[in-house]
Amino acid sequence: MSSAPNPAEVWPGKAYPLGSTYDGSGTNFAVFSEVAERVELCLFDADGNETRYSLPEVDGFVWHGFLPGIESGQRYGYRIHGPYDPAEGHRCNPNKLLLDPYSKAIDGNFQWEQSLFGYNFGDPDSRNDEDSAAAMPKSVVINPFFDWGNDRPPQREYADSLIYEAHVKGLTETHPAIPDQIRGTYAAIGHPAIIEHLKGLGVTAIELMPVHHFANDSTLIDKGLSNYWGYNTIGFFAPDSKYASSPTPGNQVQEFKAMVRALHEAGIEVILDVVYNHTAEGNHMGPTLSMRGIDNAAYYRLVDDDKRYYMDYTGTGNSLNVGHPHSLQLIMDSLRYWVTEMHVDGFRFDLASTLAREFYDVDRLSTFFELVQQDPTVSQVKLIAEPWDVGPGGYQVGNFPPQWTEWNGKYRDTVRDFWRGEDASLGEFASRITGSADLYEHTARRPVASINFVTAHDGFTLRDLVSYNDKHNEANGEDNNDGESHNRSWNCGVEGPTDDPEIVALRAQQQRNFLTTLLLSQGVPMICHGDELGRTQGGNNNGYCQDNEITWVDWETADQALLEFAGTVSMLRADHPVFRRRRFFTGRPLRQRGAKGRPDISWFRPDGTEMSEEDWDSGFGKSVAVYLNGQGIPDLDPRGHRVTDDSFVVCFNAHHEPIEFTVPSEEFGDLWQPVVDTAAEPGAEPAPVPAAEALKVGARSIVVLQAVSK
Repeated sequence: MSSAPNPAEVWPGKAYPLGSTYDGSGTNFAVFSEVAERVELCLFDADGNETRYSLPEVDGFVWHGFLPGIESGQRYGYRIHGPYDPAEGHRCNPNKLLLDPYSKAIDGNFQWEQSLFGYNFGDPDSRNDEDSAAAMPKSVVINPFFDWGNDRPPQREYADSLIYEAHVKGLTETHPAIPDQIRGTYAAIGHPAIIEHLKGLGVTAIELMPVHHFANDSTLIDKGLSNYWGYNTIGFFAPDSKYASSPTPGNQVQEFKAMVRALHEAGIEVILDVVYNHTAEGNHMGPTLSMRGIDNAAYYRLVDDDKRYYMDYTGTGNSLNVGHPHSLQLIMDSLRYWVTEMHVDGFRFDLASTLAREFYDVDRLSTFFELVQQDPTVSQVKLIAEPWDVGPGGYQVGNFPPQWTEWNGKYRDTVRDFWRGEDASLGEFASRITGSADLYEHTARRPVASINFVTAHDGFTLRDLVSYNDKHNEANGEDNNDGESHNRSWNCGVEGPTDDPEIVALRAQQQRNFLTTLLLSQGVPMICHGDELGRTQGGNNNGYCQDNEITWVDWETADQALLEFAGTVSMLRADHPVFRRRRFFTGRPLRQRGAKGRPDISWFRPDGTEMSEEDWDSGFGKSVAVYLNGQGIPDLDPRGHRVTDDSFVVCFNAHHEPIEFTVPSEEFGDLWQPVVDTAAEPGAEPAPVPAAEALKVGARSIVVLQAVSK
């Protein structure tokens, strides 16, 4: 190691942009630290030998320098000389090598040992001065140049979107058409086999679970497990190298870009699940890996009366300090980078309520949201909030600003309750499947503000939702105490696998019910990867630590009949704008050419009479029909032409017995053709049903009727 730099080797460089920036002749390095007294840049060769350079300039608390001749692939880190006073929130220690918060790539894994921690094990108030360099991964200077060709973002309208939540490895690890050497990688997501599957399902956007570089928790490693989901970020700019097919440092950036380019060519957007609410450094007992050692008080929310401790609104030990300008800059710079340089099309914000906690309470007009709204780049992509955190008042469904869409947890809960036959869910069910106007209309938002989902990565798969009453998380090593206990699931009579043909058939039908409800609801549907294939996790509803067959999609046992059904309903949605309206229903008649028109929506009891207030409040109703007027959609297509469409009647029967529905009178249509029947035998060809005639709807099933034009 060399520690006394030759000043001629380091030029002053620039304070912006932060991070390492290679320009073809050398690399500029810039890092923010308000508390630092001196900053050392540490370069590492292939053998791990370290050379240190003191950054010569500091402007506005940004330390910077330019090193000529330093090329892409160079591995580096920082050492910060400054105060170590945990009681005042300062944890600088030059013996700890630190990752650049603006790393565009990271190479290597954390070796969990004493040197990574700023205190001695067993004594959190002590100071540990062991050098951590050998146990730390390193930041990597990347080559920013990439041939994007004619890449253009698909720019799908929300109303036309179908989102597919997926895990890079979980989706691709066992796919037989993907070469072994690229399974589980970005290259696999961009492989034609995956793209064709997505297109066949009608997917317009793939939402990738965290790909920002994340730390694999030592507690899980000790149990023989791992952080599979990746909600433990330590690099907000760096695509994780664990999903790269090449071991070359920095190559993950090129591979990620190639994946995006391939998906865009197929008309599929890329949305990233991002975790800006906390980092992998955890609470006061956590390791010193990056921001804690650079400027702890600037980057993290600390307890006011004892700054040794961290505010924790996430359940992970710390919360990012969105009240500090440089923390906000970090988030905004990261978002812009992924849009402009990596060409992604949107973001889903994990525990987004935490980002609104500028002080204590959740404030939907906090600085972060104001910055997003005025940013000409970030404001133009898809912004999806997970609208809750674990802090006081953290459940904020319906309360995000107008530009935002939200994971609608109330949709998930209500639809699950309806199909398991819970009482008193009919009125709310009707509200949820028509876009949740009660949640979003008051903020001038439209039905697309609701990201509808029945399942997601966190919880049961769709198949497990109809196969288990209880969670079965024994493999996680926490005595089945982890994961949600109230799943609103129903096992159809037997817990877990069964050979009973009636139960097997009912479970298949319930999966079709959920998929049909989801795909034909107003709002934006989101399918969790593998649900269309009948994926099971054996009743494990918290697969965060299972990087194995429990969570991977098993393509060999895929339910092809369910996949074909899902594709059919998805195509019905795509072909008919009435299922993806851009405005809320009003229930008022729509006038056409001066004559009294039909209402845009009407609700009917099974006997064919329109629903009354008393019917909605009955508390025991489990069956309802809805008329959707496709002729009166108050919208225009992209060319400015008024949209006209067929009308539909959808009959929902969550009762345990078949029910005869009376089709609405001639006022709404003369003849109706069944186009979806979740209880029908494959290949059935039902006859059209005249107005006001009876239609038998099977127990726990949906029938979708399309108006037949004369």
